[in-house]
Amino acid sequence: MNIVLLVIGVVAAILGIIIRVLTKDTDYEKDGKHYAHPMIIGGLILLVFSQSFAIIPTGYTGVRITFGQIDNHTVQNGFNWKIPFVQSINQVNNKQQDITYTGQVWSETAERTVLYYEGITVTYTINPEKSAWIYANVSDYKKNLISDNLVASAIKSSSKELNSTDATNRGIIEPIAQEKIQEALDQKYGSDVVFINKVVIANTDFEESYNQAIADKQTAQLAYEKQQIENKRQIEAAEADAQVKTTQAKAEADAAVIKAQGEADANKLLNDSITDKILRQQYYEKWNGQLPNVITGDSSDIIMDIGKTTLGEE
Repeated sequence: MNIVLLVIGVVAAILGIIIRVLTKDTDYEKDGKHYAHPMIIGGLILLVFSQSFAIIPTGYTGVRITFGQIDNHTVQNGFNWKIPFVQSINQVNNKQQDITYTGQVWSETAERTVLYYEGITVTYTINPEKSAWIYANVSDYKKNLISDNLVASAIKSSSKELNSTDATNRGIIEPIAQEKIQEALDQKYGSDVVFINKVVIANTDFEESYNQAIADKQTAQLAYEKQQIENKRQIEAAEADAQVKTTQAKAEADAAVIKAQGEADANKLLNDSITDKILRQQYYEKWNGQLPNVITGDSSDIIMDIGKTTLGEE
């Protein structure tokens, strides 16, 4: 708005001067004065008025400067008067702002494992009441308020407190980094000057040699687990085979016992059922009518040939 009023005022004043110059010493001089003087005066008024105020939008505060001297009191948003051509009011952004660091930050973990972080974004807010102080004390604050070195130092300090697993976990490293950056800013500027709202780390990884070592370890672990599975399978197969053989042997033994028991029971039954009468009956049934040629007495040492004896007597 100031620029619009300034342009209108300058144009009006210039047009008035041109009309006054062109109509001077002519028949239109009187009419020229009638139009030129109001235009020049109105233009000058607009020019002065355009430099007499400043409008600070929402989310910003102002810093009043008088002849190069910065006022310690922050100018609030809205319409504010100032002395034209003597004072100026510069805006300071108090909204959430992001600063992104594209370079890599190399660090190490508590176990001295080397790793790096990259794509670090810091979201911050300037305390509106401290806008004038920052403008007066921080050189080129838009670029230097949160420096690369400060962020890198905080990231390194954070990673050294964590082991290799946690140092690459964004859910763990980012809150710690946010806390470390806030502490560093408080030490540098004082408390409640700059607030760190969030820290985002786009990528983190270990150096190549460590990644290769992890890959080799994982390969060895997979080979070990595979061998363990194979060993277990072989043991289970051997146990199953032994169990089958045991079961078969037990079955054969049980069958032998059953068979032997059956034979014993059959023999006992047969022995209990045979009597002298039955034996004599079976003898008669099997005798062919011929007497034996040899008999023995009660003593097994005496053997008599009945046939020869009978023939000799005849």
